[in-house]
Amino acid sequence: MALIVQKYGGTSVGSVERIQAVAQRVYKTVQAGNSLVVVVSAMGKTTDGLVKLATEISPNPNRREMDMLLSTGEQVTIALLSMALQELGQPAISMTGAQVGIVTEAEHSRARILHIETTRLTRHINAGKVVVVAGFQGTSSAGEMEITTLGRGGSDTSAVAIAAALGASFCEIYTDVPGILTTDPRLVAEAQLMDAISCDEMLELASLGAKVLHPRAVEIARNYGVPLVVRSSWTDQPGTWVTSAKPQGRSLINLEIARPVDHVEFDTNQAKVALLRVPDKPGVAARLFGEISRQKVDVDLIIQSVHEGNSNDIAFTVTTPILKRAEAVATAIAPALRSQPNPKFDEAEVMVEHNIAKVSIAGAGMIGRPGVAAKMFATLAEAGVNIQMISTSEVKVSCVVDAAQCDRAVNALRTAFEIEAGEQGSRGAGESPCIDSPLPLRPSAPLPNCPPVRGVALDLNQARLAIRQLPDRPGMAAKLFGLLAQHNISVDMIIQSQRCRVIDGVPRRDIAFTVSRIDGENAKKMLTQVAAELGWGEVVLDSAIAKVSIVGAGMVGQPGVAAKMFEALAQHQINIQMIATSEIKTSCVVAQEQGVKALQAIHTAFGLAGSEKFVVPA
Repeated sequence: MALIVQKYGGTSVGSVERIQAVAQRVYKTVQAGNSLVVVVSAMGKTTDGLVKLATEISPNPNRREMDMLLSTGEQVTIALLSMALQELGQPAISMTGAQVGIVTEAEHSRARILHIETTRLTRHINAGKVVVVAGFQGTSSAGEMEITTLGRGGSDTSAVAIAAALGASFCEIYTDVPGILTTDPRLVAEAQLMDAISCDEMLELASLGAKVLHPRAVEIARNYGVPLVVRSSWTDQPGTWVTSAKPQGRSLINLEIARPVDHVEFDTNQAKVALLRVPDKPGVAARLFGEISRQKVDVDLIIQSVHEGNSNDIAFTVTTPILKRAEAVATAIAPALRSQPNPKFDEAEVMVEHNIAKVSIAGAGMIGRPGVAAKMFATLAEAGVNIQMISTSEVKVSCVVDAAQCDRAVNALRTAFEIEAGEQGSRGAGESPCIDSPLPLRPSAPLPNCPPVRGVALDLNQARLAIRQLPDRPGMAAKLFGLLAQHNISVDMIIQSQRCRVIDGVPRRDIAFTVSRIDGENAKKMLTQVAAELGWGEVVLDSAIAKVSIVGAGMVGQPGVAAKMFEALAQHQINIQMIATSEIKTSCVVAQEQGVKALQAIHTAFGLAGSEKFVVPA
């Protein structure tokens, strides 16, 4: 007999008829011999309605009172679903987050789960009851017993956390789509359903705005090895499994605030090639990386920083043995990128740097924690290690440093994040790389049986900030991102310009990064004040951007994947403003009005469309 946790979203329980349909599904699952915990969201648009009521009373409502208000939405649903089950003759009991024993931080509107007291829950399960739990909510650990909410996607988080605490056989997430699709079916009707996807790939997609699963829920599933399946509450289709490696025996105490970093990784077999001052226009990246792909050069990190005037810089890293080939390609193509016939006009210069190393921190717990990247940068600064390149993803931050400083950097990071030397994320014999986690830094061979790209995601809710002429010395990135962390501003992409200018004897570089659009103005205001005090240059904000990304474990060791993405954008005259990569993701910033077209072009280019059209229920 299996113990299953099921979660139903707002559209799945949006009416009395839908609640009765969910009750029938739950009843059938129990009749098949399973024990069941059901986690539900508020009905339909209930939460939106409650928020509207609050804003009619106050333009800036108190967060504690908002938690008190919003937690009532789920209580309506749990009572109605329990009644519907009882009408079918199935014993059931409804329980709030507090009654279940979900203990959280004392942070209203964005609490993280500390632990779950499962005694009462287990007693009802053993008595043969279906326990219907209010998602999205808990209670603070302090003696005041404050009601708290978990923030956006909180019901997903509640369900997976309960599954982890109970040691459930698996957790089913029921939603309004038939599973995890290659992209948003609202934007591409022919989006294809996946049978399975790894937690690492899902973390990237979820964090990029794919709304089927919240990244916090995926993070818990990954950390505790909870098998997840995403299914439609409207059909009986099998859905998509989200798979993870066997967990490393984590404690269930401090469930969501366990250490954010699991691994410190490094690679000393690297060299950097940069093309400085290339034209800032569509097709440049496609031309460069198309030729690199044709020469079978496998590129690791790719970064393109914010433009300066009409030109931009593109840099990439390769393994040392293929550096000569990479340099030859860059040198051959540079003249074709110049608008003037020779380089004295300050255009398209190739710069090669040997003796570099890539140092990375990795961990699912990094998501939504602004201080993690800042701590990495501060640790490197304290060790006297200067950062030459930065590339970020949702679960990894990588820095290129001088190879001679690699050991010092790695030892400092291991100490700072309390990582033992042996905790390096190796892959066991016989395990499928498609579902292993975390990925090694540089696999020795392409991952078998994985298509290079699993999904394409679009994020229209970001803004880009650029700081001009930041001093190029240890500690600058630490100071900048430490300030943002102090103001609870999470950063997504971080790109450090390769172009260095010496001003008053001080070498300086630009640095650009993206944040949530709602944080853009506050971040600019705060950084403008600080920039004046610290002698930094101008702070520039652009809120009219979109980030389009491809994700797939199969792109590791396969030259040409990024080039294909860039070519798809070039064919539609879409200019790339920034590029950042990790081992399993490539992201491009484009103009906001071109975001949807960019996603559709890339989805088509990789042949991800299926034969069936998915219509999302209203």
